[in-house]
Amino acid sequence: MILFRHANVRATRECYFPICRGAILLTSLLLAGPATAFGQNATAAKQDAVAAKADAKTDTRTPTFENVSYGPHERNVFDLWLAKSDKPTPLLIFIHGGGFVTGDKRWARNNPAVAQCLASGVSFASLNYRFREHANIQEILRDAARAVQTIRSRAKEWNIDPDRIASFGSSAGAGTSLWLAFHDDLADPQATDPVLRQSSRLAAAGSLDGQFSYDFREWRDFLGPCEFERPTSEWLSFYGFQSDEQSKTDAADKVMKDCSMIGLIGKDDPPVAVASAMGDGKFINQSHYVHHPKHSSLIAERCKEKGVECLLVLSDDEGKRDQMKQREKVVQFLIEKLKSEPAAKK
Repeated sequence: MILFRHANVRATRECYFPICRGAILLTSLLLAGPATAFGQNATAAKQDAVAAKADAKTDTRTPTFENVSYGPHERNVFDLWLAKSDKPTPLLIFIHGGGFVTGDKRWARNNPAVAQCLASGVSFASLNYRFREHANIQEILRDAARAVQTIRSRAKEWNIDPDRIASFGSSAGAGTSLWLAFHDDLADPQATDPVLRQSSRLAAAGSLDGQFSYDFREWRDFLGPCEFERPTSEWLSFYGFQSDEQSKTDAADKVMKDCSMIGLIGKDDPPVAVASAMGDGKFINQSHYVHHPKHSSLIAERCKEKGVECLLVLSDDEGKRDQMKQREKVVQFLIEKLKSEPAAKK
């Protein structure tokens, strides 16, 4: 998990960015190596190690249940911390970052967010999902949806309120959380698998240095040309496309549109909090391009346009950033929504 530095909430600009189906774009999101993939670079990993060591002094809780399976793959598992309560508790799910090529649910261990939730009577979960070497992005996103559905299917067993489930994460986990919040319900009442009959919808979601879309055709249109773009040949495998020609079919268009968080936002979607600890301005490297605050601002602007509640947390004008305070603010927002608002329906 990337921890954040001090931020002030700033109003979003009232402007609209039209979606143009222009030339295909590859970004550093698609690189296979963890050092350059979005979500967790070497610097962030070091920060995590330092933070975990410091946090261990204040919170040494271990999960109530560990490695609970929610699917057939070995990475389809989550850890669960249950808050003590006589009544069903809300649940906040952490989805780790790592560019869909690295990362682990254990990043939540000893994280203050766990204690913050449990102290508020909110249970906490941290999940793993398949990496890009195992599945395409559209399948990885549905791993997270199935985890939500699995928890709902066992909500009574764990004393969890199935209508009060939210998620948050950093970078890849942030984008996944936004995708869950904005995507239509994946519940299939006719499914032979009872888990898939459950709702995949969230009551709220949080994004820490997340992306606005995983339909990479939109990046040039929304973010503008950038020297850190990648050739088409490098991003096709992200969706499992075998050729440039395949990426231009109606079926491929449907897949990519379904991976656009900003394109999925509708008026009935749940409240979200989006934060970025990155400095504004011209892109200076791949990580800045992938985690630029404009990603968060774009989500906030579209939410405002659609009438969806959105808390935007950005670095202050002097560039001072307190990552931990940003995370705390986002988590507190989610706790308040879980304890006061009904689940969103769509």
